This record gives sequence, structure tokens and C-alpha cells, in this order.
Amino acid sequence: MGRGRRSVLAVAVTVVCAVTVLGASGTAFASAGPDRAPTQPATTSPALPSSSPSPSSPSVTAPPDKDLEAVRTKLDQLYHDAAVATDAYNAAEEKAQQQSAEVVGLSQKIVEQQRKLDDLKDRAGAAARAQYRTGGLPPQAQLLLSNDPQQFLDGAGRVLEGERATSGLLQDMTHAQQDLQQYASDAADRLQDLEANRKAKATAQKRIQQRIKEAEQLQARLEERQRERLAQLERQAAQQAQAAWLDTGILKEIGGSATEADKKAVAYATAQIGKPYEWGAEGPKTYDCSGLTSQAWAAAGHPVPRTSQEQWKQLKHVSVKDMRPGDLIIYFGDASHVAMYVGDGRIVHAPRPGRTVTLAGAGTMPILGVVRPDAD
Repeated sequence: MGRGRRSVLAVAVTVVCAVTVLGASGTAFASAGPDRAPTQPATTSPALPSSSPSPSSPSVTAPPDKDLEAVRTKLDQLYHDAAVATDAYNAAEEKAQQQSAEVVGLSQKIVEQQRKLDDLKDRAGAAARAQYRTGGLPPQAQLLLSNDPQQFLDGAGRVLEGERATSGLLQDMTHAQQDLQQYASDAADRLQDLEANRKAKATAQKRIQQRIKEAEQLQARLEERQRERLAQLERQAAQQAQAAWLDTGILKEIGGSATEADKKAVAYATAQIGKPYEWGAEGPKTYDCSGLTSQAWAAAGHPVPRTSQEQWKQLKHVSVKDMRPGDLIIYFGDASHVAMYVGDGRIVHAPRPGRTVTLAGAGTMPILGVVRPDAD
């Protein structure tokens, strides 16, 4: 095997190994969206309510709601930041999968092209050896030395055909070599892109974990009765937001009928109710917000982009009053959360870490817009 062949095959082997290593980095997880409108993250954690007297004391007082509201706001900020980072992680993961497939395809082309080039070289060598056996004499000398002019003319015709074939082989070899070099170059570029996405995934993963850890630490500092009151405040805020949305009369305007695909997507999504949220997850045991909606529509036969931001960018937009069950509602100005509308002013979604897939009011979060996966 020649040095050129060894080097190209080495490239192919390196490509496959690199894909294996890069593709294995990162863990499959899932995204989540916040339950309230995001605000600019605070630079410091809010002060927690002061320790209260022991439950046995008659002077026990509930912690001020304003302090718990500050905690709730901070938690929303942290989970929103985690949701944005999750979308970045999911996007990098999706691109990395595509690039891995491209690199593997290119490595296969490199091997195939090297085999083609080797075959062409063998054929060209055979042609050269055949010409050598004729002695390499010019046609005039061969005519003078021939006892049979017709035999010479027949041979001369075959020589011309051989020369044309050899010329064609050389051209094919040149093109094959150029294609081989291009495949190797493309594979190297894809590997660089793959490495960049690996780093983007790692950065996003670190940010997600940091924000979730901060949120968990903040909640852990609360006493049990404070956590109960915090949960109550969260429910009240959601109810108030839903009531305000319904008070606009929007539900009277919404009357779109679900298609068969819509019904399949809704059936899939609602069947996941109760399963835990996990950032980066696409089921079947855990989901993030866009993992749930993308899998629901894949089950309905209409694949959609993996992330909420890409769902917002790529799918057809419809007005809120025209939405129907199965449509996806995108939330917050940065499209960091997505849910599926199921009718009667309700959604099914995977809220955030620590929560499960659940039904909620469609107006409990700020609506950016509505998209329709089966618009075509």
C-alpha cells in the first residue's frame, strides 16, 4: 500500500474515531421553561425571611409575603436562565448529531474513493505494462518489421484504442484524487464544527447546572411552612394571570377544530402527564418543554424542530384567536418555553426542574405567539 493510500485511510480512521469521541460527550437531558415572565437576573440572592419563633411559641407569625415574593421572583429568574441555556444545549446537541452523521458519511466516501483510485491505478499500470511488451517501437518501425501489413493495421488500431483508454484512465485518476482531497477537507471542517458544538454544549450544560443548583439552594434555605406559602403564592400568581387572560374574552374567539394529526399529538402529550421534567430529555420517562412537544408531533407524523426557539422560527405562525388543540404556544420574549394547547384555555407542558408534565392555564405565562406544526 502506497504512502498516499495509507495517509488517506488514516484520515478516514481518524474521522470515525473523532466522531465516536465527540458524539459521546455530554449527557442526554432536557429543557424547561419558567412559570412566570422573566426579568433581569438579580446579582445577589434575595434576603430570606428572618427565623420565626418556635412552633410551640404563641407568638408565631407568618413570614412577610413580600419577602417570599422576592424569593419567587429570584427563582423565576434562575429557572428562566436555565431554560435559555437548555435551549442552547439542545440546539448544540441537534447540530452535533447532524454533523456526526455528515462526518461518518464523508469518511465512508473517503474509503470508497480510495478504493476507486487504487483500481484506476491498477488499470493504468496494466495498460503501461501492455505497452512495454510491444517494445515501445514507433508505428513506422513496427510496419517495416511486420510480415503482415493487415495484422499491423489491426494492431495499430488497438494501440490507438489503448492510448485513448490510458488517457481516460489518467483523467479519471486525476478527478478521483481531487474528489478524495475534497472529501478529506470537508471531513476536517465538519470535525472542527463538531468540536465547537461540543464546547457550546459543555458551556450550556455548566450554566444550566449552576442555575438549578442556585435555585435548589435558595429553596433549601426556606422552612417548611415558608415553602408551603411560596407554593401558594405561585398558584395564586398563575391563577391571577389565567383569569386576566380569560377576562379578555379570548376564549370566546378560539374555536379551531383539531385535525386527526392534532388529536394524535394531544393524546401523546397528555399521556405523559405526571412524568418528571428533566432538562435535555425527550422521553419516554422524562421530558423538557420542547422535548415533550417535539416528541408529541413526531408521534403524530409531523416532525418539528427540537428547541422552542427553532419551533418559533420555523413553524407557521397563527393568531391566538385562530389556534386549535395541537398548536404550540411559545412563551416569553426570547421563546424560551413552549407548551401544547389542548382546548378550553388549557395547555399541557413540562414546566421546570422539580416539576412534572402537567395541565395548566394557557394564560399563566406571557404568550409570545402560536405556531402550527401541521399547517401544510
